[in-house]
Amino acid sequence: MTTFFQLHVLTAYPPANLNRDDTGRPKTARVGNVDRLRVSSQALKRAWRSSDAFAEALAGHLGQRTQRLGETIEGHLIDRGADPATARTAARAVAERFGKLKSEGDKKPTHIEQLAFISADERKAAFALAERLAAGETVDVDKAPLLRRADGAVDVAMFGRMLADSPEFNREAAVQVAHAFTTHRAPVEDDYYTAVDDLKGPQEDAGAGFVGEAGFGSGLFYLYVCIDRDLLVRNLAGDEDLARAGLSAVVRAVTTVAPRGKQASFASRARASFGLLERGSEMPRTLAAAFLKPVGGEDVLETSIARLLSLRESFARAYGDEAETAIMNVPAGEGSLADLIALAVR
Repeated sequence: MTTFFQLHVLTAYPPANLNRDDTGRPKTARVGNVDRLRVSSQALKRAWRSSDAFAEALAGHLGQRTQRLGETIEGHLIDRGADPATARTAARAVAERFGKLKSEGDKKPTHIEQLAFISADERKAAFALAERLAAGETVDVDKAPLLRRADGAVDVAMFGRMLADSPEFNREAAVQVAHAFTTHRAPVEDDYYTAVDDLKGPQEDAGAGFVGEAGFGSGLFYLYVCIDRDLLVRNLAGDEDLARAGLSAVVRAVTTVAPRGKQASFASRARASFGLLERGSEMPRTLAAAFLKPVGGEDVLETSIARLLSLRESFARAYGDEAETAIMNVPAGEGSLADLIALAVR
């Protein structure tokens, strides 16, 4: 039977603009017929993938999402003494395996049209193949073993990828990440701000050198993450130790890494105040329904924790539930991040 990990996290953010929409204002969602603040799963995953939690635990086992593979190959070949024309031809031939390239007449002819999620093993193989081509060796690039269905790239194994031109090498995401939203009603507010010219003299007008307006919001966010452990191991070519390292890293990142939007303006770094990890073979389910009715009152955190745990117990009574659990409840002084990680890697 499939083993699932389900992580439920509550994190309080002060005034912030963690994740902006196309107008620069905080993203929102209407949940339970009430407006809430929202942080998209894409923003969360990007923050985790690029965090120290991932870099330190998974060094050498992280991929790169980029359009610039061909550009880096071209530069590498030129640095090795290849003729620029030869380097470009070889770079384009190899990069095209990862996606459709921009036209040769484009300003960036070695760029892939879409972002491609490329593992470290694939990148190494791509550079080696390009070196052979640049050296004049005759190679059938289409048959060269470049793309992998499974390897040691933990972030690709977790979050999956889609290669439109090579769908047989797509990877299904082993980690599903919901959009985080506030457990309570949370409007977007406006910050009117000014900037003063430091060199303006006292004899000049008292006006500001710049006037602006920015949106922000604050609240307690609920986040749900579901991990298919068996799929994660398959995506990592059966490497159990690497899967455990990945599970430890993602639990740490989810609870300690904040999205970096507008950090210089708001310093909205935060850690989770509550985390619940469930391990079992039951069909996964979010506990978002605990907050369909927006939380009210003065202690939003305590009420949100109580609602989340109450709904979990109600689901367990209704459907049956044999999942193992670990809890980190910071306000109550109960449990720790180490407890969550211990259950995840056991």
